[in-house]
Amino acid sequence: MSYSEAINYLYSLQKQGIKFGLGNITKLTSVLDNPQQSFSSIHVAGTNGKGSTSAIIASILRNLGLKVGLFTSPHLVSFTERIKVDGEEITEPEVVCLAEKLRTVISQLQFSEPDFSPTFFEVVTAMALLYFKSKKVDIAVAEVGMGGRLDATNIITPEVSVITNISYDHSEFLGHTLREIAYEKAGIIKKGAPVVVSFQPREALDVIKEKALEMDTVLYLDGREFSAILRDADMHGICFDYYSKDSFILRDLYLPLIGEHQMKNASIAIKAVELLNKRRLNPAVARHSVLIAHHSIKDGLATVQWPGRLEMIKHEPPILIDGAHNPAAAVALSNALEQILLRHYKRIILVLGIMGDKDIEGIMRPLLRMASEIILTSPDYNRSASPDRLANMAASLGFTDIHISPTLKDALKLAQNICQLSNLSSSSSLILVTGSFYTIGEAKEFIGYHGVLTRLRE
Repeated sequence: MSYSEAINYLYSLQKQGIKFGLGNITKLTSVLDNPQQSFSSIHVAGTNGKGSTSAIIASILRNLGLKVGLFTSPHLVSFTERIKVDGEEITEPEVVCLAEKLRTVISQLQFSEPDFSPTFFEVVTAMALLYFKSKKVDIAVAEVGMGGRLDATNIITPEVSVITNISYDHSEFLGHTLREIAYEKAGIIKKGAPVVVSFQPREALDVIKEKALEMDTVLYLDGREFSAILRDADMHGICFDYYSKDSFILRDLYLPLIGEHQMKNASIAIKAVELLNKRRLNPAVARHSVLIAHHSIKDGLATVQWPGRLEMIKHEPPILIDGAHNPAAAVALSNALEQILLRHYKRIILVLGIMGDKDIEGIMRPLLRMASEIILTSPDYNRSASPDRLANMAASLGFTDIHISPTLKDALKLAQNICQLSNLSSSSSLILVTGSFYTIGEAKEFIGYHGVLTRLRE
């Protein structure tokens, strides 16, 4: 099996669609001798910020001397982005080896259970767990794919659970009220394992509190047990101070991610590591005698890498990408634009591609007020909303300076041409590409990212 054949096999599983439930992943991991039991873990759920938070936690833990696995989704360009150990992506030959092993195991299970049909995400989750076991990681940080309670990652028993901001997304699967969505997210809370929670709407927080009480565990809430104060923010990142209720204080922390919302993600990441230290980890990794060291946390924050979130992928003309694919993420992006980016750029050319099943108006509304003009396009994926549909929505919201490009490649060319023809210098204009991880993944590939473009992302 070649790498492309392995990827094609994995993607062929998308025909199974999205299935909630732990039955398939339990069968798979049971046959594989439960790899998730060979290492400690931290589990991260939420609507927005869970990927950034997972990456920050992993970076801090690496700087504390642990061997750390990181499982996240979606990827932007290459499938290998999803599974990392100590910051290094799984290699293509390793993907092939694990895909072959899982295909064999699945075939054997189907021999006795013909209806056994695991999904793409279930198989990739099993792949990550197997990989972490083979690499003898001390701890894995696992980001929930969707929801939490019935997500394939919920096979793990974490030392600490983390729930980032909860808002509306994937309502067709998770529910149409914040209470219903929070119920799914809170499903990652395990008995006795502390849970760190970002500031939440009251409706969502009440559900999380109920679940924590039911599971007899302690809830640590941003703004109550810990907090952060922003000191500075610019095009390169943020500087802030962290305060914990138990007098654990860190000053002048630097994070190379743009936007005040990343301070919130960093704060809950620090608290999660604090609690992990207090639990002394499990016996398998206690030999490391992990101690919270100020310099290790500072170094962990300062060395975080998390692409696709307010990431500058070209400088002449400036092209910024962000994976804002729901209204709350679009609001966070517009806030960062207003607070930081508009200091440096006189004009924002918005390149927008959105999936048809998303809240298009909710994504557009906070972004349009920042844009000088917009280019509406469609990434190469069957769920994409048509540019005409986006244009009709933009017009209904009162925006008039609209361009339509059938493909993202055309849209990027048009945006760069507009910059060159402008009376302003090209460095005074910012091209912002957003609306979906599909959109920004394609943008990275077209601008010159060298990797295997694999399009199943969200």
